[in-house]
Amino acid sequence: MTQQAHILQVQGLSFAYRPDRPAVLSDVSFSAQMGTLLVVLGPNGSGKTTLLRCLLRLLRIRAGEIILDGRAIRSYSPEQLARLMAYVPQIPQSAFAFTVAQIVMLGRTPHLGALGFETDLDRRVSRSAMEMTGTLEFADRALEELSGGEAQRVMIARAIAQQPQVLLLDEPTSHLDLKNQLAIYRMMVRLAHDWPMAVVCVSHDINMAGRFADELLLMRRGAVAAHGPPASVLRSDVLASVYEVEVQLLAGPDGLPLVIAR
Repeated sequence: MTQQAHILQVQGLSFAYRPDRPAVLSDVSFSAQMGTLLVVLGPNGSGKTTLLRCLLRLLRIRAGEIILDGRAIRSYSPEQLARLMAYVPQIPQSAFAFTVAQIVMLGRTPHLGALGFETDLDRRVSRSAMEMTGTLEFADRALEELSGGEAQRVMIARAIAQQPQVLLLDEPTSHLDLKNQLAIYRMMVRLAHDWPMAVVCVSHDINMAGRFADELLLMRRGAVAAHGPPASVLRSDVLASVYEVEVQLLAGPDGLPLVIAR
């Protein structure tokens, strides 16, 4: 994998839900490169989801800056931002009884012209997104007819139909069985390395993240506790401090550490 430019830079980000309340995020700084999978880890209440909502511009930050493709994220219109950044929620859902093909086509909305008509290019991109995620066979089915793993892949297909440079995912494997967890992580790696894009995923699964991520961002109480390759972050002293439990690292069959809480 060739190292590429930092498409996303977070500089000294701080956030509080109310001016008179303590900050939920404090001086958070990191960057994400094109062609990398960055997984954000940390205990409950460490600020992971809040960070994701700040990146999506759903929350107004108190201080700092978020730079996307060389520009402050606040300078983008919603349509411009949607062409560069896509989001996959934790729980797949659709407010309407759309087919899978229609849901994936919604990812093309930022690219449609003033009249909103689909073009051959939009249909090709949507089909390619479904082929990549293994959802083309469900194209004519409704989301509620699918399993959790299938539905999550549809949401990823919709996101990548946007052709973003940054893909954000909020705990995409939290409700899935082991087979589907592996499928989603392998898909995220392929998206990061082969399409390519910067993939930023919030997760609670330390071992899965350590196995697949190019970089880990470990958070504790709204601040960055560690950031770097898995080998530099998955250390027993660092993890014990962040999670406040005794941690043991075992050598896995592939040479990567397995984290066990004791």
